[in-house]
Amino acid sequence: MLDIVIEARKAAISEAIEVKRILPFRLRRMVGPFVFMDHAGPIANIPAQPSDMDVLPHPHIGLSTVSYLFGGQVTHRDSLGVEQIIRPGEVNWMTAGKGIAHSERFEDPSALNGGLEMIQTWVALPEKDEETNPAFNNYTVNQLPVFTDKGVWMRLIAGNAYGLSNHVKTNSPLFYLHVVLQPHTPFALPQEHTERALYIVKGRIEISGHTYSSGHMLVFTKEMDPLIVAKEHTSLMILGGEPLGERYIWWNFVSSRKERIEQAKEDWKQGRIILPPNDNHEFIPLPQDYGRPAGPPRPEPLS
Repeated sequence: MLDIVIEARKAAISEAIEVKRILPFRLRRMVGPFVFMDHAGPIANIPAQPSDMDVLPHPHIGLSTVSYLFGGQVTHRDSLGVEQIIRPGEVNWMTAGKGIAHSERFEDPSALNGGLEMIQTWVALPEKDEETNPAFNNYTVNQLPVFTDKGVWMRLIAGNAYGLSNHVKTNSPLFYLHVVLQPHTPFALPQEHTERALYIVKGRIEISGHTYSSGHMLVFTKEMDPLIVAKEHTSLMILGGEPLGERYIWWNFVSSRKERIEQAKEDWKQGRIILPPNDNHEFIPLPQDYGRPAGPPRPEPLS
């Protein structure tokens, strides 16, 4: 049976980008190791100054950010000196570990003529990897092979599912796919993972006589083997994996320990998490928390 249905909420991540925020949710903080999910766009009316959409340098600890584009182009810069443009169908996988800062810039107006749409998730790291050295990888379309069946198109972004795998480096058992279904096509979730969910990017699906539309995440119990039927041309992100245990989130920081969150706050205030060397003239300051202690996730982190 369904564990929960999550309706995306609105959140702003820059002056000109409002996103649909799916995870964390007050009644469901994680699905497998996935602790955060934002859906930006589709944004057809790009501002006259695309830089208004920029997400300025900001810090992360204890997680990997996973960015996947449907349309547009984003330039990533980070503390390691990496500068990487991400294009549709590619994945930027940044492991923050003990601490990294990065920015996301929109610097080529011509690349945004068709609009912007992207999904960003955060994958919590196992406790043994929370203090690992930061790392970054870009995976091109050719490294993320596409698989098709009758009425089904899917790209494996990371992990293992349906007997498929790729070379995207992960730290714990998980699966993450982009799936497109033609109208009336039946589809089933992979069964080998403990926690499983789907997010409807666009379109509608039917499960057990109930219809669900875009902007909703459906989380399933382990025992359920749902038959998913597309009511129209539908795009889904399906994800999950093995749970890692409780995680605390405050702003952009994720950790299994509350005290580590407090340390990260002080590290950012004191400049101990360095800015990207090729994007270090501005940054997002630590938000005020009005004395609120680190605790269960509050749904206000930036991407």
